[in-house]
Amino acid sequence: MKIGLFGCGAYGMALSSIMSENKCNITMWTRFLEEKEAMEKNRGNEKLIPNFKIADSITITTDIEETIKDKDLLIVAIPAAFVDDLAKDMAPYIKDNHILIATKGIEQDTGLFINQILEKYLDTKNIAAISGPSFAIDLVSKMPAGLSVASKNKTTIELAKKALQNKYIKLRETDDIIGVEACGSIKNVLALAAGMLEGLGANESTKAMMLTEAFHDMEEILDSFNAKKRTVTSFAGIGDLLLTCTSTKSRNYRFGKLLGQGASKREIEEFLSQTTVEGYYTLESIYKLLKGKKVSIPIIDLIYDIAVEGKSPDKLLTFLVEK
Repeated sequence: MKIGLFGCGAYGMALSSIMSENKCNITMWTRFLEEKEAMEKNRGNEKLIPNFKIADSITITTDIEETIKDKDLLIVAIPAAFVDDLAKDMAPYIKDNHILIATKGIEQDTGLFINQILEKYLDTKNIAAISGPSFAIDLVSKMPAGLSVASKNKTTIELAKKALQNKYIKLRETDDIIGVEACGSIKNVLALAAGMLEGLGANESTKAMMLTEAFHDMEEILDSFNAKKRTVTSFAGIGDLLLTCTSTKSRNYRFGKLLGQGASKREIEEFLSQTTVEGYYTLESIYKLLKGKKVSIPIIDLIYDIAVEGKSPDKLLTFLVEK
């Protein structure tokens, strides 16, 4: 099976390790010549995944056409903020290709989910998305992990399964691609609140209370997007929510903890400049989307007030009781 993988970051490398084990022929794309040369030389990135190397058989390229040509499946695994530009560059070479989204997030200016961005520019309806509790560093350990795979196209789902499912990776399918994408985006925002509680010194009971409330809030948000509320119970929903809201490996959780500890503006800006915090960037998008739909999700409003407007994180403690 031939795969074109867009993204040489941690998650892209982790997916490549699974697909290499599944005997796939992989071409990995990066926009940056410097990154291409470093990957070709080192076969990995110690800062992103220590002590891990991608397979020697994987081709690294900066050529978009080469990444797409004659491939059975294309995978997008770059930060959400850069998907629009990538889709524009891909457009001349796409005709009914099967594309799998491994990116989580919502475009800030438009409020579009990743599948909607791709459909906007690309001549294909064969689009799927994966999401679930799966840190890159965990995936390369070859321990069991579960992902939701969502698409309206059965063939695209089957290709995703062929590429990624094996003795330690399970894919559960659904046709609710908006629900899966929404869960993957929202949990990053809610992880900011979970991290804030850690920074505030909250106990385990309070954290469990917040997670329970977050679960119900996710249901309401999915309903507002006309997605299936039961998607909340999937790997993409409760599975990813639990992982991202309880682990210090989560960049969103760590950033939330920083806010909860009352970090200075300089410390916050420094963290954001050095770390991709998808939940912070998704927060503004989801906040505007819900306001536009006239849907009130108080926890999102509060996270926005704390993370963006600079309000005191202490408000989160009283909110959980008063909600």
